[in-house]
Amino acid sequence: MTFDPASLQFNNAGLIPAIAQDAQTHEVLMLAWMNAESIARTLETGKVTYWSRSRQAFWVKGETSGNVQELVEMRLDCDRDCLLVMVNQSGPACHTGRRSCFYTGIQDGQEAELMKPMD
Repeated sequence: MTFDPASLQFNNAGLIPAIAQDAQTHEVLMLAWMNAESIARTLETGKVTYWSRSRQAFWVKGETSGNVQELVEMRLDCDRDCLLVMVNQSGPACHTGRRSCFYTGIQDGQEAELMKPMD
Protein backbone atom coordinates (compact mmCIF):
# COMPACT_ATOMS: atom_id res chain seq x y z
CA MET A 1 0.00 0.00 0.00
CA THR A 2 1.42 3.38 -1.01
CA PHE A 3 1.70 5.87 1.85
CA ASP A 4 -0.12 9.18 1.49
CA PRO A 5 0.62 11.84 4.16
CA ALA A 6 -2.93 13.17 3.66
CA SER A 7 -4.19 9.92 5.24
CA LEU A 8 -2.89 11.08 8.64
CA GLN A 9 -4.96 12.81 11.32
CA PHE A 10 -3.65 16.38 11.50
CA ASN A 11 -4.79 18.95 14.08
CA ASN A 12 -6.78 22.07 13.14
CA ALA A 13 -3.53 23.83 12.17
CA GLY A 14 -2.66 21.01 9.75
CA LEU A 15 0.10 19.66 12.02
CA ILE A 16 0.95 16.32 13.58
CA PRO A 17 3.38 15.72 16.48
CA ALA A 18 6.57 13.88 15.57
CA ILE A 19 8.74 12.23 18.21
CA ALA A 20 12.39 11.88 17.19
CA GLN A 21 14.12 8.80 18.58
CA ASP A 22 17.72 7.65 18.13
CA ALA A 23 17.54 4.58 15.87
CA GLN A 24 20.40 2.79 17.67
CA THR A 25 19.90 3.64 21.36
CA HIS A 26 16.12 4.27 21.23
CA GLU A 27 16.67 7.42 23.31
CA VAL A 28 13.85 9.94 22.85
CA LEU A 29 15.52 13.06 21.50
CA MET A 30 12.81 15.63 20.89
CA LEU A 31 9.25 16.39 19.87
CA ALA A 32 8.45 18.70 16.98
CA TRP A 33 5.65 19.26 14.48
CA MET A 34 5.24 18.21 10.87
CA ASN A 35 2.70 18.95 8.17
CA ALA A 36 1.97 16.90 5.05
CA GLU A 37 4.63 18.75 3.03
CA SER A 38 7.38 18.36 5.66
CA ILE A 39 6.59 14.63 5.85
CA ALA A 40 6.85 14.33 2.07
CA ARG A 41 10.14 16.28 2.05
CA THR A 42 11.54 14.07 4.82
CA LEU A 43 10.66 10.89 2.96
CA GLU A 44 12.04 12.28 -0.31
CA THR A 45 15.36 13.63 1.00
CA GLY A 46 16.09 11.47 4.06
CA LYS A 47 16.76 14.69 6.01
CA VAL A 48 14.17 15.19 8.74
CA THR A 49 12.17 18.31 8.00
CA TYR A 50 9.78 19.83 10.53
CA TRP A 51 7.36 22.75 10.49
CA SER A 52 8.42 25.58 12.77
CA ARG A 53 5.31 27.01 14.41
CA SER A 54 7.18 30.10 15.62
CA ARG A 55 8.75 30.93 12.25
CA GLN A 56 5.89 29.54 10.13
CA ALA A 57 8.48 27.89 7.89
CA PHE A 58 10.03 24.53 7.09
CA TRP A 59 12.93 23.59 9.33
CA VAL A 60 15.45 20.98 8.18
CA LYS A 61 16.97 19.71 11.42
CA GLY A 62 20.66 20.62 11.47
CA GLU A 63 20.48 23.02 8.54
CA THR A 64 22.09 25.82 10.56
CA SER A 65 23.58 23.94 13.54
CA GLY A 66 25.06 20.99 11.65
CA ASN A 67 23.31 18.59 14.07
CA VAL A 68 21.51 16.71 11.32
CA GLN A 69 18.84 14.06 11.73
CA GLU A 70 19.12 11.40 9.04
CA LEU A 71 15.88 9.46 8.63
CA VAL A 72 16.16 5.72 9.30
CA GLU A 73 12.46 4.89 9.61
CA MET A 74 9.14 6.67 10.04
CA ARG A 75 6.30 5.02 11.96
CA LEU A 76 2.66 5.94 12.56
CA ASP A 77 0.75 5.32 15.75
CA CYS A 78 -2.47 3.31 15.73
CA ASP A 79 -4.69 6.42 15.53
CA ARG A 80 -2.55 7.93 12.75
CA ASP A 81 -2.27 11.15 14.77
CA CYS A 82 1.37 10.96 15.87
CA LEU A 83 4.64 10.03 14.16
CA LEU A 84 7.77 8.32 15.43
CA VAL A 85 10.78 9.43 13.43
CA MET A 86 13.73 7.11 14.02
CA VAL A 87 16.95 8.93 13.17
CA ASN A 88 20.71 8.90 13.14
CA GLN A 89 21.43 12.06 15.12
CA SER A 90 24.72 13.90 14.70
CA GLY A 91 25.54 16.03 17.74
CA PRO A 92 22.95 17.35 20.17
CA ALA A 93 19.26 17.26 19.24
CA CYS A 94 18.30 20.07 21.63
CA HIS A 95 18.90 23.75 20.91
CA THR A 96 20.42 23.97 24.44
CA GLY A 97 23.31 21.77 23.29
CA ARG A 98 22.08 18.65 25.07
CA ARG A 99 21.70 15.24 23.44
CA SER A 100 17.95 15.24 24.18
CA CYS A 101 15.36 17.93 24.83
CA PHE A 102 14.16 15.75 27.73
CA TYR A 103 16.97 16.67 30.11
CA THR A 104 14.82 17.76 33.07
CA GLY A 105 13.37 15.13 35.38
CA ILE A 106 11.09 15.37 38.38
CA GLN A 107 12.56 13.61 41.39
CA ASP A 108 10.92 13.72 44.81
CA GLY A 109 8.72 16.57 43.59
CA GLN A 110 11.70 18.67 42.48
CA GLU A 111 13.00 19.45 39.02
CA ALA A 112 16.43 17.97 38.41
CA GLU A 113 18.81 18.51 35.48
CA LEU A 114 19.58 15.02 34.17
CA MET A 115 22.16 15.88 31.51
CA LYS A 116 24.58 18.66 30.79
CA PRO A 117 25.18 20.25 27.39
CA MET A 118 27.50 18.28 25.11
CA ASP A 119 30.97 19.70 24.66
